[in-house]
Amino acid sequence: MSSVDKLIEPLRHSPQLPQAIAILQSHLQSERTRRDQFYQDMTPDQKIEFIDGEVVLHSPARNRHLDVTANVLQLTRTFVALHRLGQVKSEKCLCVFPRNDYEPDIVFFGPDKSASFTPDTLKFPVPDLAVEVLSLSTEDRDRGVKFEDFASNGVAEYWIIDADAQIVEQYLLEDGEYTLALKSGVGSLKCHAIAGFAVSIEAFFDEKENLHAIRKLLEN
Repeated sequence: MSSVDKLIEPLRHSPQLPQAIAILQSHLQSERTRRDQFYQDMTPDQKIEFIDGEVVLHSPARNRHLDVTANVLQLTRTFVALHRLGQVKSEKCLCVFPRNDYEPDIVFFGPDKSASFTPDTLKFPVPDLAVEVLSLSTEDRDRGVKFEDFASNGVAEYWIIDADAQIVEQYLLEDGEYTLALKSGVGSLKCHAIAGFAVSIEAFFDEKENLHAIRKLLEN
């Protein structure tokens, strides 16, 4: 039984099913109206998301968060560009899911999806890899609604990075659910969504290791 089937099973045989459907349809219609307004009001200078019917405006990030995000971005973008594997985007890349809109810290799109991008693309599809660097204000969503939404909509790989603890969690999609493939602050991370990409985890957190890893990528 799928996760959706489990969700609706308690209602399926209930005599109150018609009333429940009517309430849900009304709620979704109201949410669609708010989402349309969100698209009209959003501006390129904001880091903003639409989650569970609400607009989420993000506050500025701490320096450590910015450094780790930059390190991961440099590594993934360099490798993907060298091997022409697609495109890597960061922060204000609005990814449109069936119900929610997210701006993960880093996303990767394979060649099939990225082929449709133009200089004016503002709304992007579901990515093949999503990366979130945790903060106190976002951790619940990163481990909650995003974790569930990314898996149910086919994000093949999801990294959750704890910049303070210097730990990476790598989740891989299997049968519509994520399984933890790696949780570590040392060693090597082998990416499945980006073919051939493997890198030292220390390069996410240390500037010298990051530069060393980039040199290796450029030499190969």
